[in-house]
Amino acid sequence: MKTIVLTGMSGSGKSTVGKYLSEKLKINYADIDEQIIRNEKKSINEIFAQNGEKYFRKLEKNTIFDVFQPENMVVSLGGGAFENEDTRNFLLKNSVVIYLKTSANIIYERLKISADRPLLNNNMNVEHIESLLNLRKINYELAHFSVSTDNRNIEEIGSEIIKYVQA
Repeated sequence: MKTIVLTGMSGSGKSTVGKYLSEKLKINYADIDEQIIRNEKKSINEIFAQNGEKYFRKLEKNTIFDVFQPENMVVSLGGGAFENEDTRNFLLKNSVVIYLKTSANIIYERLKISADRPLLNNNMNVEHIESLLNLRKINYELAHFSVSTDNRNIEEIGSEIIKYVQA
């Protein structure tokens, strides 16, 4: 089975869905943000604060290329990882990219108490999330398949993805 890559905004459920798919399909799982945290021994917030977003995006790209396997893997990207053209083109060519489509209101509800989202920390409101979503949507929608996560449980989302990748 070709590797499954999950993309979408922070709070869209990439990590949760990724773990679920990995267990159901009995394949390896990699969460890029978690891998970066392990490698750097710092939180994403600390990396952003100490080194800036440009440095983080380079780490993110390198981590994706380091952990990627062409088959039998699920990869959860960070919310902005699919913005990088080289990464996006590589993943579209070598994996099945799934966009977890989630409304700004739902993202806000899921993340409003979170303090570990550097691009939202000082601007945690529906309007800012909506504007970021609108900027990224053009790239997210290049994914091979989209799944709405609004008001759906993990089994519904996971089943829809599994049907798609096994078709």
